[in-house]
Amino acid sequence: MTTAPHGAGTRPAWAPPPGKPALSARMMRATWRGLPAKRYDVGWEPGLVVPAADGSGLCTDHYFPRAQGDFPTLLVRSPYGRGVPWSPMYGLLFAEQGFHVVLQSCRGTGGSGGRFDLWRNEAADGRATVSWLREQPWFNGVLGTVGPSYLGYVQWALALDPPPELKAMAVQVGLHDPHAMFHTDGALRLENALVVGVGMTYQHRGVGPFARATLRLHRRMRRMSPARPLHGKAVSGLAAEVPWLDGAMAHPDPQDPYWDGASLAGAAERLRVPVSLVTGWHDGLVDQTFGQYHRLRRAGCPTALLVGPWTHTTALQQGWPEVFGETLAWLRAHLCDDDSGLRPTGVRVHVGGEDGGGAWRDLDHWPEAPAVTPWFPTSDGHLVGQAPTDGAPVASFRYDPADPTPSVGGPLLTPTAGARDNGALEAREDVVTFTGPPLQAPLDVLGPVAARLTVATDTGHADVFARLCEVDPQGRSTNVCDGLAPLRTEGLGPAEVTVPMGATAHRFAAGHRVRWQISGGAHPRFARHPGTGEPRLDAARLAPVRITLHADSALLLPDGGAEPGDGTHDAPKEAPKA
Repeated sequence: MTTAPHGAGTRPAWAPPPGKPALSARMMRATWRGLPAKRYDVGWEPGLVVPAADGSGLCTDHYFPRAQGDFPTLLVRSPYGRGVPWSPMYGLLFAEQGFHVVLQSCRGTGGSGGRFDLWRNEAADGRATVSWLREQPWFNGVLGTVGPSYLGYVQWALALDPPPELKAMAVQVGLHDPHAMFHTDGALRLENALVVGVGMTYQHRGVGPFARATLRLHRRMRRMSPARPLHGKAVSGLAAEVPWLDGAMAHPDPQDPYWDGASLAGAAERLRVPVSLVTGWHDGLVDQTFGQYHRLRRAGCPTALLVGPWTHTTALQQGWPEVFGETLAWLRAHLCDDDSGLRPTGVRVHVGGEDGGGAWRDLDHWPEAPAVTPWFPTSDGHLVGQAPTDGAPVASFRYDPADPTPSVGGPLLTPTAGARDNGALEAREDVVTFTGPPLQAPLDVLGPVAARLTVATDTGHADVFARLCEVDPQGRSTNVCDGLAPLRTEGLGPAEVTVPMGATAHRFAAGHRVRWQISGGAHPRFARHPGTGEPRLDAARLAPVRITLHADSALLLPDGGAEPGDGTHDAPKEAPKA
């Protein structure tokens, strides 16, 4: 093999301008400590044009090790452009480690022809790109895929009908179901939707346009609360026509024909290609990653899972050394027959909390349905293990959609994600809390958390937002995980609803307390419930709602199991096992 391979695109191979890859390498290594040493100098073929499924040209850059030898290929398909950070993080760093890297702009983005349409063209264009790869003299028939966020979605699109050359996938903070990124059981994930719209519309145009659009959206987001109807005001925050975003927001029902073909969950249910999954506890797509993991496990597919103390963005910033190391080890094992870097267990999770902060735990697998411990609310604001003798009301609050309960931290796609001080939020009259006693010993919570609620409303229309918090001895309340579910009641009497609150690996320190927080929403993370039966985006009338919680409701915490070498950490006596 030659050191400067020739592609089949419109430009021949060439050495990059002096110093450009070297400069990028120095910048990367100055930003992140702990990256593996470079193995090869890197060559670069920018501006290749690959025919898409419909014949339009897909702009593509090729990075390669400048050395004799046979190297596998990584395909990275992105709607966010091919410049910073994608070029140095994926093109350069992986080529330095001995991979050809094909970095391509999706249809209608980054100079590629055609029109971008969320999810509809990725499977066909991915297959067309693999067909092009087969014609390249440097392609040795061994292919892997890698990338975060929507770059994960395009991997699942290719995995629907995986080509025989595909030997490994590495999906980082990625999605497989666009509907679930925009909606939760009929509730619009407003902040996610608008952030996705900005990213898809502006990021491939360069750093400047993307930064200006992000700041503009942040300013306009504050003015959306009083807007009615919300529909036009929300989309205007982008200052651009985005037809696919308007459609995605306006179709909350996953069974709507609009979403036909959008979910790629079926790919994981029958896949045999080894897959590495990476996410963060406060990633806005964390639930999708756990869904991917469980489907792959049930299918018997080789799977690794890494969950860090990250958000959607910090996984690729502060977390990049760990994420890159995990991904590199997986790709070397399955594309280069070098498993020396693989960890011995299938799952590694970061355990949060003051007592467990900074600790990683290796597990054979992640629990899908662990045993749970119920904690019950009392009328004086306590959280106890003693089941109530009746279902009497224990708390009542008024939710006003004209002044919606604000969102604070949590799993999002924005820099506002993460663990935050909930003190100001919990001081509001439309938020109620139930708090357990100081723990006599550390309490481990490991697995999916949920709330089982018995709730009544005075209108029959409302949302319930439930959050698990840790309260330290100074009284600071910090969110751990949460979720929202709409109430659908036939009348005004009590109704039962289960609120999935996401998964966690968290150690509540001795002397700290468990807190259960309940409210009627989290805006703008979720579009406010109007209090009526009208669709959220189109509601012109807002109605305050009285929400009443009954005593037979319960916070369901998964059992944490035993820390290797430490023994089992018991729940407090006030919260016996169910």
